[in-house]
Amino acid sequence: MQNYCKTIGAIAAVSTLVAGNAMAEVEYELHTGYSSEYLFRGLNYGQDLVEVGADVKGEVYGLGLSAGAWYGNIQNAHVVGQNPTGFDELDLYAAVSKDFGWATTAIGYINRNYSIDPVEPWNSPFDTEQEVYFSVSRQFYGVDTSLTYYWGVEGDNDGYSELKANKAWELSPCLTLNTGGNVGYLVEQGQFTALTLKVSLDWGFAGTAKLSPFIAGSWSLSDDNDTAYWGNKNQFLGGVMLSVGF
Repeated sequence: MQNYCKTIGAIAAVSTLVAGNAMAEVEYELHTGYSSEYLFRGLNYGQDLVEVGADVKGEVYGLGLSAGAWYGNIQNAHVVGQNPTGFDELDLYAAVSKDFGWATTAIGYINRNYSIDPVEPWNSPFDTEQEVYFSVSRQFYGVDTSLTYYWGVEGDNDGYSELKANKAWELSPCLTLNTGGNVGYLVEQGQFTALTLKVSLDWGFAGTAKLSPFIAGSWSLSDDNDTAYWGNKNQFLGGVMLSVGF
């Protein structure tokens, strides 16, 4: 409960700070969606993910501030040797970024709260999982790229890092085709995890609302029995997201 209060307080502080600065443009977004699978860093955590979330971002004194919350309900969690079960997840996050011209850097914090441990339910109740991340991003020839390193505050995520690349194609004033991919790498283990590719179509309607159907695929690059990727298989999924900005 203490972690909830601290992170929610940080979100409120970000919203208040950017709103209180007359020079800052504050943006809010609400979103909800459905995915046939819950794919997280190339791992299939379960089927039938229903999610909702809220985000706020703005700029103060040249610093980008952002925060948000995400909730997901997952059915039929995939756990070796266990009967399918569902679980709930609540993520609270915040970040500070700076655009230096040649690149944009960011430092962020993520607090993940589970109703059970999605990987080892026999260890439940599973309280929280916390990460601090560091990222650098830049656009090359119209392609948005970023490299992010995640450090597990509690436990060990093997120094997970991720390289991303995304490209948006405007088909019409209300249709945008998005293509992108990422590859994960375990720094401590010295091995790649999975390659994930995604294609989505944004249909803008009713002002700032958009509907985004998508398909994605993930190809396993590791089968090390010392990591969570042992026995990992290729995954294919689809879904749709609805978002409203204001």
